Amino acid sequence: MTSVPGESSGQPLPELRASDADREAVVERLRDAVAEGRLDMEEFQERLELAYKSRTYAELEPLTRDLPVSSAGLPGAVPGPGPVAVPGDWSARIGGEPSSTWAVAIMSGFQRTGRWTAPRRFTSFAFWGGGEIDLREARFEEREIVIRCIAIMGGMNIIVPPGVEVDVRGIGIMGGFDQSRAGEPGDPGAPRVVVTGFAFWGGVGVERKVTRAEKQRLKEERRQRRLEEREEKGRRKELD
Repeated sequence: MTSVPGESSGQPLPELRASDADREAVVERLRDAVAEGRLDMEEFQERLELAYKSRTYAELEPLTRDLPVSSAGLPGAVPGPGPVAVPGDWSARIGGEPSSTWAVAIMSGFQRTGRWTAPRRFTSFAFWGGGEIDLREARFEEREIVIRCIAIMGGMNIIVPPGVEVDVRGIGIMGGFDQSRAGEPGDPGAPRVVVTGFAFWGGVGVERKVTRAEKQRLKEERRQRRLEEREEKGRRKELD
């Protein structure tokens, strides 16, 4: 088993400074916990922010104290901060029983968002109404799913995470299907989403977005890079 820094030296673990790798390992464990339903998104967001602000193991340790040693159940994972083996592909999000196969909005609206399992065939209908199909945190029954949208004097919006391939095939009459996100290559092994259907005096939009938690992580990464660049400039200036 991989040792945790500080064990061999006898220095109390909580007093040790955490590295970027330590923080990322904790964040990965939190992501797994969300996928398994151990944490809701509000709890995840709170712990994510604390993880990236943590400077010592004493601050990191409570964030995963109530979680299994390895929420992914992988052999070789170590407790506490440190390297954790986490799958880096999309396979963990493929498969499962679909949460629902259809949605209807008549002079109203519908949402399919959060943690749900998108079926291989999903049909949605909107008449004088609108709907949102958010796949950012979804699982996929199969690697390729088809979303059929019928929008009559209404609209629908489909949100996919980066890395997912999108193929838009819908027909619009005095309306339209957004083709701007179609044709972008997906990650290896990522799901493929086919959007089809019919829009009359209405529209179907497709957009790529990251989750709020991922946006926060990217923001923190940029902040950390800027800090490192400033520190590097300071060191060079001192040497000059």
